[in-house]
Amino acid sequence: MALRIGVIGAGAIGQDHARRINQVLTGAHIVAVSDVNAGNAAALQSEVAPDATLFATGEELIAAPEIDAVLVTSWGTTHEQYVLAAIAAGKPCFCEKPLATTAEGARRIVEAESAAGKRLVQVGFMRRYDEGYKMLKAVVDKEIGTPLMVHAAHRNASVAEAYVTPMAIHDTLIHEIDVFRWLLDDDYVSAQVVFPRKTSHAHGKLRDPQIVLLETAKGVRIDVEVFVNCRYGYDIQCQVVGEEGLANLPEPMSIVTRKKAKLQNAILTDWKHRFIDSYDVELQDFIDAAAKGTASGPSSWDGYVAAVTSDACVKAQETGEIVPIELPARPALYA
Repeated sequence: MALRIGVIGAGAIGQDHARRINQVLTGAHIVAVSDVNAGNAAALQSEVAPDATLFATGEELIAAPEIDAVLVTSWGTTHEQYVLAAIAAGKPCFCEKPLATTAEGARRIVEAESAAGKRLVQVGFMRRYDEGYKMLKAVVDKEIGTPLMVHAAHRNASVAEAYVTPMAIHDTLIHEIDVFRWLLDDDYVSAQVVFPRKTSHAHGKLRDPQIVLLETAKGVRIDVEVFVNCRYGYDIQCQVVGEEGLANLPEPMSIVTRKKAKLQNAILTDWKHRFIDSYDVELQDFIDAAAKGTASGPSSWDGYVAAVTSDACVKAQETGEIVPIELPARPALYA
């Protein structure tokens, strides 16, 4: 029997994930939807899941006996309450980033899951499922020797007026924060942020670009350029320097053309296109694990560490200081 999934949060990402589950992936079906905006829930039901039941609240959806697993794609400030409710109900839960909007909230989820005694939560850090990053990790693990340094960049063509300086960490760098821990099998011990000359394309409430400097427990030094008004496209770069060689994240596949005396290839402009396949793979991983009553992939602990690291990076933005990153002992559940 197909896994019966309820979706909490029927905005753009909720609709897209629901479409994947019902139309692309195998082993699951959307049977329930809830959103504080009843119109959003009705739209998802109409366009993607016509046989789904609409619930007034996320808590009611989670408690319903016909729901086997939960997809949390609501506003970030609501994630904690729904994930905790799913854990209490013993139901596997996929939660989009962030796991919680505060480190304390993420810690409460870790504690609840640890008390439950089994993995029930997968966090939506999709880059771990990207083919390029998986290829890079295989090379880092086996071919270039001990990693020494990482040079990386996260560039967007432009951002809206509502995007302010701390969002460069919480909304943008958050992806690198998680994927580098996975790539290096390491944790962070300090963060620093420095600001180069400001681009004229950034509005008054945004310092752009910025460079985030991270140090890991094993001594790896990481520098990440965050430049969200680069103008030319959406561009993710990562180079790992090891003792025996270096490895670069592969570029997305594109055709090279010769035209009008130019040799060129297209650059993506939309993050959804850059990582579209990884969303399919991560949700299939969730479905396969949830069918067994558990969770796989990025864990609540990974979500908690990302929150702690993000807070340290924002403090570094504000103070200009090197900010220590301190973590409690990793619970046995996440060993």
